[in-house]
Amino acid sequence: MTTHEPSTDCDGWSAPDGADHPARSVVVSAGPDREPGPEGGQEEGPEDEPGRGWGRDLLLIGGTCLILLLVVNAFVARPFAVPSGSMENTLRPGDRVVANELAYAFGGHVRRGDIVVFDGTGSFLPYADEPSAGRRLLDRLGLAPGGDSVFVKRVIGVGGDRVTCCGSDGRLRVNGVPLDESAYLAPGDAPSRVPFDVVVPSGRLWVMGDHRSDSRDSRDHLGEPGGGTVPESKVIGRAEWVVFPFGRWTSLDRPEAFAATGGTGGHGHPR
Repeated sequence: MTTHEPSTDCDGWSAPDGADHPARSVVVSAGPDREPGPEGGQEEGPEDEPGRGWGRDLLLIGGTCLILLLVVNAFVARPFAVPSGSMENTLRPGDRVVANELAYAFGGHVRRGDIVVFDGTGSFLPYADEPSAGRRLLDRLGLAPGGDSVFVKRVIGVGGDRVTCCGSDGRLRVNGVPLDESAYLAPGDAPSRVPFDVVVPSGRLWVMGDHRSDSRDSRDHLGEPGGGTVPESKVIGRAEWVVFPFGRWTSLDRPEAFAATGGTGGHGHPR
């Protein structure tokens, strides 16, 4: 005894007797707005052109990388080129340094011996106009060159310190403590040929180049607004690495000489 069952495909779809059975792939892939191709295949739309999907993926990846780079450049670390020999031999003209912009975030303060990158507008450039908000934004994102308003120097004194030059031994003194600068001072240079005796105002910094005979620094601005000191708020970041040329790749550590000044000055604690 036999029974006649209507023909079915694998998901139970029944076709009437005598009807042609279209390929299931055609039924599934051809939606209400798309027509099967001439041989039962699916017509290619513009979005299916070869390489179009890869192009979108590459654009997405490139855009994401660019956004991450801008965020890092604006808030974490920024590269700067050293323009002069004022910090030799620690830094040489053409060196690329990376400034850590988070070094003084979350309650941190600039410390004696740090090499800092700062905006000299209003201090080293006392009469320069402050940049516009748009320019500041571009600078922050690293989309505009720092130009002549950005400097890199070593911090000798912080707010509350008394910095003098020079004692009978020819050394700088910070709060009466003589500094041994042999680890970073350019060979043949004296600590300073310009005598000075300054008390650094609160929230400001006394900065000098390591190549003292070839550095225009706080000493050169004693008679100007701010007395040669730099607002701590103008510090962009602490220079922490030389990253180019590759043969000079190194970290920029704080010299041990400044440990002797810890706990002195107006702060009442090591800085």
